Amino acid sequence: RLSHAGVDIWDTLAIAEYLNDEFPEAALLPRERKARALCRSVSGEIHSGFYNLRSALPMNIKAHHQNFKIFTGARPDVERVREIWSQCLETFGGPFLFGERTIADAMYAPVCTRFRTYSVDLDPVTQKYCDVVFDWEPMREWIAGALEEPDEVTELEVEF
Repeated sequence: RLSHAGVDIWDTLAIAEYLNDEFPEAALLPRERKARALCRSVSGEIHSGFYNLRSALPMNIKAHHQNFKIFTGARPDVERVREIWSQCLETFGGPFLFGERTIADAMYAPVCTRFRTYSVDLDPVTQKYCDVVFDWEPMREWIAGALEEPDEVTELEVEF
C-alpha cells in the first residue's frame, strides 16, 4: 500500500505507474515507446499471472531446496518467465530486462528469489540477470529485512 500526497494506492502495478508519473527522473519505464509498451506488458503478465508458479514455489528467502521437483502445472509458468527474460535481455542487451532497471525488474525480483530458493535451472544469460537483480541495492535491502523477520508469524498460527 502506498499513501502519498493524499492518494492511497494498493495495487502494485498502479503503485509503479504512480511512482513513474510522480518521479519521472527515476525512469521507471523505458523512454522509447515500444520498449515502454513491452515493459508494461511483461509487468502486467507477472502481476496478474503465473498462479501455478506462485503456488508451487512459495516465496521463502530463508529457505533453499536442492533437487526440488517442480510439479507439471508450474513448468509452463517457469518456461514463460525464462522466455520473457531471454527475449528482453537479448533485445535490450541487459543487464536489466530493458537495459536499465525498470518496473519490470522490480516485478520479477520475487521470481528471482523463488528460482534461487527452489534451485531452478537457468541458462547463463538468465542466471546472470538474477545475479544482477540480487546485487541491486534495493534488493539487497529487501533481502536483509526479510532475513531479520521471525521464522514463524504467530497470527498465522491461529486456527480460524
